[in-house]
Amino acid sequence: MRHRPFYRIVVAPSASPRDGRCIEQLGYYDPLTDPATVKIDTEKALLWLERGAQPTDTVANLLRQQGVLEQFEARKAARKTGA
Repeated sequence: MRHRPFYRIVVAPSASPRDGRCIEQLGYYDPLTDPATVKIDTEKALLWLERGAQPTDTVANLLRQQGVLEQFEARKAARKTGA
């Protein structure tokens, strides 16, 4: 079908164009289902966040809804208190 929004959540180099090469797919977002479907591989997302990946504002909102950013902050705080 055409004109049906469906978005992949990917890790891409900042120098690559918007629809260019991506390193890894982390999940997807389908806004047409009720409620909207968001599927994110939490472990891969946490791994890339720990490596320094910077999510866009939209992806950050999706990660926050799924609880991934809270897990990332908890890991970061635990590492800081443990070190």
